[in-house]
Amino acid sequence: MSVHKEIKRITTNTLQEMKQNGEKIAMLTSYDFSMATIVDDGGIDVILVGDSASNVMAGHETTLPITLDQMIYHAASVVRAVKRALVVVDLPFGSYQGNSKEALNSAIRIMKESGAHAVKLEGGSEVKESIDRIITAGIPVMGHLGLTPQSIYKFGTYTVRAKEEAEAKRLKEDIMVLQQAGCFSVVLEKIPASLAKEVTASVKIPTIGIGAGKHCDGQVLVINDMIGLTKGFHPRFLRQYLNLFEEISGAVKAYVKDVKDADFPSEKEQY
Repeated sequence: MSVHKEIKRITTNTLQEMKQNGEKIAMLTSYDFSMATIVDDGGIDVILVGDSASNVMAGHETTLPITLDQMIYHAASVVRAVKRALVVVDLPFGSYQGNSKEALNSAIRIMKESGAHAVKLEGGSEVKESIDRIITAGIPVMGHLGLTPQSIYKFGTYTVRAKEEAEAKRLKEDIMVLQQAGCFSVVLEKIPASLAKEVTASVKIPTIGIGAGKHCDGQVLVINDMIGLTKGFHPRFLRQYLNLFEEISGAVKAYVKDVKDADFPSEKEQY
């Protein structure tokens, strides 16, 4: 019997057991009550309330504009729906970088005001002080290495990271720093599969990949991309399981036609 099926509530400890047992961890994003209800009911292990809400919910070009208050709003909506999954919330850009006291305050606000179970932040050794403070306060932290979208203006591109030896070496060092600091898991985004395999084998904590190959301990995708709500986004790492854009668009057109033709509501649909 898999660890995942026996557990009533997934915890950070469950993920550790899953890695030890060689059982893959399934993670998806959610940003609202309705979607989180469906995702949790579908048996997901981890729900990430991602700062990707900035893109898919608010229509921003990057993840940078979303605020801490907005992240808390999305997180609280998700937590109200979830009965089983571990809920992890992204600390948004500007809420933790360069100031470990602010990082702690941001994390405390997320935990207190949303009821979430953990926070996630981007970066390696440069955010170690913030991670130390947050973990010392008893708040679980998930790390994030490789392509870190909050640093998009520094990178200047969303292409694969750590292909060069120097950056790969830095990533290997950083994941050790994160493990030592007490992170319970690390997301690896858009790095070569061979590097992801190597670092996954080198650490005791679970790695969750997005565009990092099949050797990570788990996988994460943005729900809106995975179910085809977003139009025209087809990176190599994305497997699209539905095309909801077309389905919903078709439903809207059918509704418009029925209203215009005075076909809706019918006799049966009125009081």
